[in-house]
Formats: sequence, C-alpha cells, structure tokens
Amino acid sequence: MLTAFARAFRTPDLRKKLLFTLGIIVVYRVGTHIPIPGVNYQAVQKCVNEASGNQGLFGLVNMFSGGALLQITIFALGIMPYITASIILQLLTVVIPRLEALKKEGQAGTAKITQYTRYLTVALAILQGTGLVATARSGALFNGCSVASSIVPDQAIFSTITMVICMTAGTAVVMWLGELITDRGIGNGMSILMFISIAATFPSALWAIKKQGTLAGGWIEFGTVIAVGLVMVALVVFVEQAQRRIPVQYAKRMIGRRSYGGTSTYIPLKVNQAGVIPVIFASSLLYIPALVAQFAGGKSGWKTWIEQNLTKGDHPIYIVSYFLLIVFFAFFYVAISFNPEEVADNMKKYGGFIPGIRAGRPTAEYLSYVLNRITWPGSLYLGLIALVPTMALVGFGASQNFPFGGTSILIIVGVGLETVKQIESQLQQRNYEGFLR
Repeated sequence: MLTAFARAFRTPDLRKKLLFTLGIIVVYRVGTHIPIPGVNYQAVQKCVNEASGNQGLFGLVNMFSGGALLQITIFALGIMPYITASIILQLLTVVIPRLEALKKEGQAGTAKITQYTRYLTVALAILQGTGLVATARSGALFNGCSVASSIVPDQAIFSTITMVICMTAGTAVVMWLGELITDRGIGNGMSILMFISIAATFPSALWAIKKQGTLAGGWIEFGTVIAVGLVMVALVVFVEQAQRRIPVQYAKRMIGRRSYGGTSTYIPLKVNQAGVIPVIFASSLLYIPALVAQFAGGKSGWKTWIEQNLTKGDHPIYIVSYFLLIVFFAFFYVAISFNPEEVADNMKKYGGFIPGIRAGRPTAEYLSYVLNRITWPGSLYLGLIALVPTMALVGFGASQNFPFGGTSILIIVGVGLETVKQIESQLQQRNYEGFLR
C-alpha cells in the first residue's frame, strides 16, 4: 500500500490531484476555526470545555461539522444542509414525476437536479443558521454552562442577520470546496469533507477517554478503545463489502450479420444496501421531539416525559425507539432506491434473464424476495452498530467521547474504501499495481 502511495505521487497528474485535495482540506479545516462576528469567543471556549463529552442534542450535527458547530464558526453548519438537501431531493424524485423525468434524462437532468440541491442547501442553511443563533442566544446550546447566555451579547436584529449570512455563506463555500474536489481532485468531494469532519474529532475524543480512565493512568481504557475500534472497522468493512450476486444471462441476438449478447453477468445486491442513511433518518427523527421540548416554555407532562425518555442515550425507550427506527428506515430507503420491477423490465428489454426464473413479473418478484431477505441482516447490523456508543456509556461513562460507533464509523469506512478504489482505478489506468491485491 505504501508503494502504491509512492507511485501515485510519482505520477504527475495524479500527484496534482492529491495535492489539490489536501490543499482544499487544509482550507476547510482552517475555516472551522474562524468565529463569526457577534460571538463572544472566550465564552464559547469556556462552554465548550465545560460541555466536553456532553454535547446533548447537537452531538450529531457537531460531528458532521468537525466540531465547528459548538465553536460557532463560519463553517458551523458544515455539510449538514447539503446532506439534508440531497436526501430530500432523492426522496422527492420518487414522488414527483417531473424530478423522475429529469433523472432519466441523463447528464443534463442530473445537472438540473444538482442545481435544485444547491438552492435547497442555501435555504436550509438560512433556516438552520437562524435556529443556531436563536439557540445560542437563549443559552440552550450549552446547558449548564455558567456563561451560556453571554455567548451572543448583541441582541440587535442587524447582528443576527449578519451571523446568519456568514453561516449561510460558509455553507455555500463548503459546498463549493466539495465540488472542487470532485471536479479537480480525486473525486467524492462531499464524502471526503464529511470524512475529514468526523476524523478530526477522533484525537480529542480518544484523549478524553484516556484522561477519564482510572486504570494505569487511563492507558488501559485507551488501549481497549483502540482495540474495539479496530474490531469495529474490520466488521464494518466485511459487511459493507458483502453482497449477494444474482447471475444474469443475455441471449444471443442477430442484428444484420453480427451477433450481440450471449454474455453472463450478475446483479450485485449489497447486504447494507441503504448505507448510512437510515441512521441519519432515525437520529433526525428522534432529534425533533427533544428539540421541541427544549424550546417549549413551562413544565408539562409531555415535555417531562420526552426529557426523561427521549433525550438520554442510555434510556431503554430511547434505545428501542432508535433501533426500530433504523430497521424501518433501512427497509423504507431500500424500497425507494431499488425498484425490482424497473430492473426486471430493463433485463427483459435487452434479452436478459435469471437462470431458472421467467422474465418479467416472476423476475421482479424473485428480486424483491431476495432483497427483503438480505435487508433484514443489513438493517439489524445497522441498528447494532449505531448502538455501540450506548454500550460504551456503560463501560466508559461518556457515550459522546466514544468515537468508534454509529454514524461515524460507517461513514469513515465507507468513504475510505471508496477513496482507495478511486485512486486504485487511476493507478491501474497507468498499468500500476493498485492498493488492493
């Protein structure tokens, strides 16, 4: 692997792409440390230190921003608005015929959908930026911090608008940086920025576990977490690469004097066909009632019940709800992203068939049957992986400090594998040996 890296840097055009990507990453990380105007930076730092390991409702969004959310910087929203906009557009493509027609138009339609995603990203950034400023001003961003109410000292409307504009512009810049990596770098720009955001939180989280440990100065806990992390990575790589290959044969056809077809291929159905989307959906859905309860005034029965049962990661009701939502969204997302009837029709149109299965409706029913069977272990795997931080709460006392679990490990492994494949494919184009043997 190290030899492959050396060969990649010896190839002039690939070296330029790698260095360009590293430069964009540096710019992105610098932006996550530049505070927006109108914020008391000293108060923010004090509250961040007091809230270390207890980020509450904002833990997921803070992770996606690389820790910039709680620092209230120009990149505080990170790529979360873009991720949300992409998911919304993907879901709307199934329901709105106009978007579905655009998707089938090829490159021109995809470019149009990308443009819609950008507009929706800016709109969501304005909405989330306003919510973040209001949360910081009310002191709810850092519960229990003594100076939380003085984070935004200026209550004027002009100051609020300036802060929202800065965060929205920061989101637009992050989106632009991701597209630059996609066009001029090694590809998968948004995924790489997401990877960097999550990986940036690992060192501080691991060191916090070491400081909180009691055995041999915390080194035993630190080593245990590293060992568990390596096992988790191996498990996730194994499941993410696992797939059910359904054989497909194409009959020979004579067109003029030439024969076409007669080849054999397969349809790869991944065990985790939905990726990390069900975990994000489930986290977002559980985040909504807790956020509503946080801003609701006074004391009421429903607010108390939500605060006791749906805001604590180690509560049985929260654990069961989170697990069931992940399983449900895994089936839901697979159902809207993979259409067995469409695949069966395309196969029939080009003379393809699954050995032993008749073309048309029987093929669609068979694909649906296989997909349902492999989605069950995939959804259960997602649910168990997402609950790893909760298990760490019992062993280490702070679930927010445990980095190897849930959404973070799935994204880190998925993006890492995809990036390695991208570089490997470019190396193989030049007759070099790739990363994977």
